[in-house]
Amino acid sequence: MPHDHHKTSGPPELLAPAGSPQALAAAITAGADAVYLAGRRFGARHYAANFSDEELEYAVGYAHLRGVRVYVTVNVLVRDAELPDVARYLLHLYEIGVDAVLVQDAGVAAIARETVPDLPLHASTQMAIHNREGVARAAREGFSRVVLARELTLSEIEDIAADAGTQGIGIEVFAHGALCYCYSGQCLLSSVIGGRSGNRGMCAQPCRKPYRLVTAETDEYGRPKDLRARSGSDRYLLSTRDLSVYPRLDRIVRAPVAALKIEGRMRSPEYVATTVSIYRRALDALAAGEAWSPSREEMRNLALAFNREFTEGYILGARDIMARDRPGNRGVPLGTVAGYNPQRHEATVRLAGDLAPRSGDGLAFCTDDPEEDTGAVVRGPPTVRDGTVRLSVPAPVVPGARVFLTKSADLEERAKQVMEQPLRPLPLDLSVTWEDGTPCLEAVVDRNDGEPLRVRYRPDLRMEPARNRPLSRDRIAEQLRKTGGTPFTVRKMDLRYPGGLFLPLGELNGVRRTFLEKVEEAVLAARRPGPDAVDAAGKRARAAIAGMTHPAGPHPGPRLPSVSVYVDTPEGAKAAVRGGARTVYIESADPEVLEEAAAVCAGGGADPVWKWPSITRRAFLDTAAPLLPSLYEAGVRGVMVSGPGAADAVRRAAPGMNLYGAAGLNVWNHRTARELAALFLRCTASPELPAADLARLAATTESVPELEVLVQGNVEAMVTEDRLAAMAAGESPGGRFLGLKDGRGRVFPVRRDSEGRTSIANAVETCLIDRLPRIAGTGIAAVAIDARGRGPRYAGEMAGLYRAGLDAVGRGAPGTLSALKEEARRRALGGITGGHFVRGIEE
Repeated sequence: MPHDHHKTSGPPELLAPAGSPQALAAAITAGADAVYLAGRRFGARHYAANFSDEELEYAVGYAHLRGVRVYVTVNVLVRDAELPDVARYLLHLYEIGVDAVLVQDAGVAAIARETVPDLPLHASTQMAIHNREGVARAAREGFSRVVLARELTLSEIEDIAADAGTQGIGIEVFAHGALCYCYSGQCLLSSVIGGRSGNRGMCAQPCRKPYRLVTAETDEYGRPKDLRARSGSDRYLLSTRDLSVYPRLDRIVRAPVAALKIEGRMRSPEYVATTVSIYRRALDALAAGEAWSPSREEMRNLALAFNREFTEGYILGARDIMARDRPGNRGVPLGTVAGYNPQRHEATVRLAGDLAPRSGDGLAFCTDDPEEDTGAVVRGPPTVRDGTVRLSVPAPVVPGARVFLTKSADLEERAKQVMEQPLRPLPLDLSVTWEDGTPCLEAVVDRNDGEPLRVRYRPDLRMEPARNRPLSRDRIAEQLRKTGGTPFTVRKMDLRYPGGLFLPLGELNGVRRTFLEKVEEAVLAARRPGPDAVDAAGKRARAAIAGMTHPAGPHPGPRLPSVSVYVDTPEGAKAAVRGGARTVYIESADPEVLEEAAAVCAGGGADPVWKWPSITRRAFLDTAAPLLPSLYEAGVRGVMVSGPGAADAVRRAAPGMNLYGAAGLNVWNHRTARELAALFLRCTASPELPAADLARLAATTESVPELEVLVQGNVEAMVTEDRLAAMAAGESPGGRFLGLKDGRGRVFPVRRDSEGRTSIANAVETCLIDRLPRIAGTGIAAVAIDARGRGPRYAGEMAGLYRAGLDAVGRGAPGTLSALKEEARRRALGGITGGHFVRGIEE
């Protein structure tokens, strides 16, 4: 089995998407060094074609025979009930010789380490690793590569990679394709809107829908009054451009990154062939030391393959990340409509440059309103005269409308030519000697992951002395060089023929065919674990599955949870404590606010916890970590974080601090909880878990870490580097409300965290006060209310309602809960919902 891959020298690996068998072949033909793909389960692109188990095994062999590595995505969050299937799946991937698996779920990674420790692990971008501490943690946990968050700049990546190299862990970055608006792995928007979880590979892409920015004054519960829309023409406020680092690829290549990833498992084979071949040519030129510069033609071809307008991305410090005017494929500009003939249903288009349409091209006629766009396909060869062309269109178009070429028949034809090229063969060096008349063949095959592979074959036949026409050395060499229909080519041949022997050519060809079959078998076997290793892994997997079925450790049993409240002011902390909160999470960047809140909590018998932002990049850690010792002395004895890297930063700066895990840790199963137990006193269960899964998680989690459940508040659905609040020109701070209003009239609250990032919450408020008996029955340690941005009155009264509800459960009098639910509804923003706890998520 290969162990992998951190960059030491040479160009980075070119990693291509393979969402289907056809895309796999396109990627390999176009020159990918490695591909990433998924099986039918546990992959974060549920709607791609993907691969059955049989197709997956074939795909791995197909790639390996052509010198290409295969990484399989197992990068969704996994329920406890699914863990046995995950263990079996990982065993299958190990057995068929997969080069690495990409994972998001810490529990899945733990099972992989336990059952198939020789199978390299890559930390998926859904882990949202964005600092040195996170990479160091991944290295200690057995990962050989980290796919960094796409929001990092190149200087940050270089800083992280400098440490990563000494730890033997490689850094992978995205180079081309779609960008997510939210930090990957931290997005719940699709999930809370329609139950299709991005963390389960089923994102419905609500970021590509239209929204309006709305503002308002707030009432005493932080709710908007008299909403008004902010003026402006942009409607697709969450829609990002597509990434392309191609224009500055030379700068990226100089960075110590192990791999450049092209995004696009939902894209066509033609897209894969086009993008991979363009990046391959550029990387090869740079590796050869040629004077490379970005080609205008190649940039146009990348745009024609697919684009939502290109950006060089956060990685290169671009400011043009967003494409708020329209969410779809832009193609390339062709011209503008000069006139329209309604009788002929024909538009006259004035061309803007040297690009002219041809038969089979796809066009888009665009106005300022994307919903009014018209698409057309060019039928027959159009005639260009004096810089204009007449084109049939299926609906009227207005003069001045912009015309874009969104599908190029020429480009698709060239992509098909790339895909039809012979696959690059695997070179072998062949030596042939004779022993007692028997030709003995030995091949040496280079491997990119270890020592050259040697394959020796001695057929069960002898060449007899020739009676009249012996085979010549050249004729034997000619026959043995033939490799048609196989993935090999003979690079060098050492033929030590004694001469004077004869064998029918058919038998000699049979020797060659059998030999090449054995070389193929040996190449594949060399990339797979041996039978003993597979047997040992199978035993480990069965033992792990048995442990999942009959977990060790005591069930915590029913108990009344305590109440926790998230606040962002000292006044909110005071109100929460007065309402009965026993833990107060304070989100603030001001040490004075934290110390004041700590004093309030100390007076009321509550534990003050500093809630760090969901994302803790270098600048924050370098500022926040030095404050911890003095805050500890001031009474702040805990910190809440959303990543293990941030937890390590806290532990290093203030070893006595208690650590609390936020919802961003994505705790879905007991194996993840067990992995976090060494760091965290308490962890928040994922708000995506339905009641039955939450109960199972609690039943199979030992007493540390404690589990907490978010029971009230507008669930945080997105965290993004886009400074959306700044678009309101200062309208959101100081008691004002900022939100996003969708086409159905729902309003999603927008906040800025202490680092200035945008946080978007669900439009409807979670309320589980009537579900407290079931929550208490699971042994959950605490229930949490998110009162950030809602003011002290909301924080105090909602804490009081839940305290009363828990008292009622403790007295065995749950009948009052329905009345308390109505009280909670009266204070809620956007109405109330039982959320995933009640309805679950779509499968």
